Amino acid sequence: MSGHSKWSTIKRKKGALDAKRGKIFSKLVKEITVAVRTGGSDEDANPRLRLALAKARANSMPSANIERAIAKGTGEADGVTYEEITYEGYGPGGVAFIVECMTDNRNRTVGEVRHAFSRNNGNMAESGAVAWNFERVGFVSVAKAGVSEDDLMLMVMDAGAENIEDGDESWDIYSPVEFMETVRKTVVDNGLDVKEYSLTLKAKTLCKIDAAEEAKRVLKLIDVLEDLDDVQEVTSNFDADEALLAGLE
Repeated sequence: MSGHSKWSTIKRKKGALDAKRGKIFSKLVKEITVAVRTGGSDEDANPRLRLALAKARANSMPSANIERAIAKGTGEADGVTYEEITYEGYGPGGVAFIVECMTDNRNRTVGEVRHAFSRNNGNMAESGAVAWNFERVGFVSVAKAGVSEDDLMLMVMDAGAENIEDGDESWDIYSPVEFMETVRKTVVDNGLDVKEYSLTLKAKTLCKIDAAEEAKRVLKLIDVLEDLDDVQEVTSNFDADEALLAGLE
């Protein structure tokens, strides 16, 4: 199993345990609002909105919240104007980080992100310092029940998928961005259960951490960054052996 899949699995388990639903909803409202503002309120004609709504529904966000977020995006309801900013940095052990934010106050956000890095054995980096090591890809995660890896591979490769990774309780399918919707539709048409569907950043090379204490520090930095109100997504190239990760759960 690759480091990326292992980290995706940890995030899903951690998210279920933490149940920070209020923060999750707040971040989803921002994403839906910006998606509508930039691409319109027609889900079929706006791929970014379609992704945001899929994520909102996967997190059991009430339809009333979704409708209010869309209304903010169209201007039918009062709303804040958000700016999208990406920060880069290094964590413990030289792990590379990409921190994607939406904010109505750039100075506040950069201060909070810098503080999170500096207080947790990391530091911010110049733009482009680590971005070269990440690529934007489509991500479709399906439940393992009822399908083997070989059968799934035969199913999705013609739809544009590039590779499949073992995500513990799921098969994680990666594709170029332009094929992700075709991959999702192929999976659904074949009766499989889609657990997650999103655009994601994937590290080209991973940073292996062998010491448990250092791995804990990396996870702590991720927790602190993800807990910031202005942070939408945190991605790293963190990798560690399964046995070490299991001991940290």
